[in-house]
Amino acid sequence: MTGPRYTKLAAALPATVPFVGPEELQRKRGAPFRARLGANESVFGPSPFAVAAMQDEAGEIWKYADASHEELKAALAQQLGMTPANILIGEGIDGLLGYAVRLLVEPGDAVVTSEGAYPTFNYHVAGFGGTLHKVPYADDREDLRALLAKAHETDAKIVYLANPDNPMGTFVKGSDIAQALDDLPEGCTLMLDEAYVEFAPAEAVPQIAADDDRVIRFRTFSKGYGMAGARVGYAMSHPDVIKSFDKIRNHFGMNRAAVAGALAAQQDQEWLHEVIALVKHSKAEITRIAADNGLTCVPSATNFVAVDCGADGDFARKVLAELAEDGVFVRMPFVAPQDRCIRISAGAADDMAVLAEALPKALARARAKA
Repeated sequence: MTGPRYTKLAAALPATVPFVGPEELQRKRGAPFRARLGANESVFGPSPFAVAAMQDEAGEIWKYADASHEELKAALAQQLGMTPANILIGEGIDGLLGYAVRLLVEPGDAVVTSEGAYPTFNYHVAGFGGTLHKVPYADDREDLRALLAKAHETDAKIVYLANPDNPMGTFVKGSDIAQALDDLPEGCTLMLDEAYVEFAPAEAVPQIAADDDRVIRFRTFSKGYGMAGARVGYAMSHPDVIKSFDKIRNHFGMNRAAVAGALAAQQDQEWLHEVIALVKHSKAEITRIAADNGLTCVPSATNFVAVDCGADGDFARKVLAELAEDGVFVRMPFVAPQDRCIRISAGAADDMAVLAEALPKALARARAKA
């Protein structure tokens, strides 16, 4: 036998990518997209101060980043009313979710999530041999009570909840999440993904003590701060939980320039508030364009809108394909009945103009093929 001897687990897993990126889709179609509205990035970009900070740091890129990330943690701690010991910096929420699963999940351990929720989390659980147990959405929202019931039924190590949710953009009340911590099974951790928290109403954000070791909260600079390509995220929990990540994390995994950019972005709250206003306006435009075409939207607490195409998933997939053929990149939920929708990220005025022109044609062609 030649070649590496893979673990039995790795050998049994398919080589999959949770999301096919727009660059790959562009290569397949042989042309760039006219409007990139599928990855929930911020087309409005990062703070100019963040861009300048990353440019200034380019000359120092021969150095590794500070593995403790103390400066960024201190700034976040002051903003959030906690201590730097409550915070871990990592390679986006995706990277941090991978570390958390590695820390908590052994082969066969039960993990609970929602059917159709963020697939990258599922990818990490499968990669470490965990057993996923899923519950359906209820009224296009993650069903917190069902998640907890399934956790008790399976003696789950983790309950994963995105709030606000991707792909539907809905949210569970923060007060309900805070109360739910008392109903977690013994030894079960709530992994609370708050990637879109900057766009959410105050009632969506739970008031949880920074030292509560029953929950790990995850946030990012990818969405509101417009730094998706920089891959900077952070986790918050009890200092003992945060310290435990030092056993398994890649200590020098962060890009030095990206960390400098994140610090500058965090300090420019005026830019963040401007982006939030631009996203709100764009979501209203998406809703208007949908209504002009006889479609309805799921109310959104994120930087995207789930647009109900008015039929089933097969029809929505046809609409998606027709939009892509016309140079508009959007995505859609994977699981019925949420797959009746397409998911459109907030965009600039030019993006909205392209969407307004392309959507009626895509709907007409999809209806003709249906």
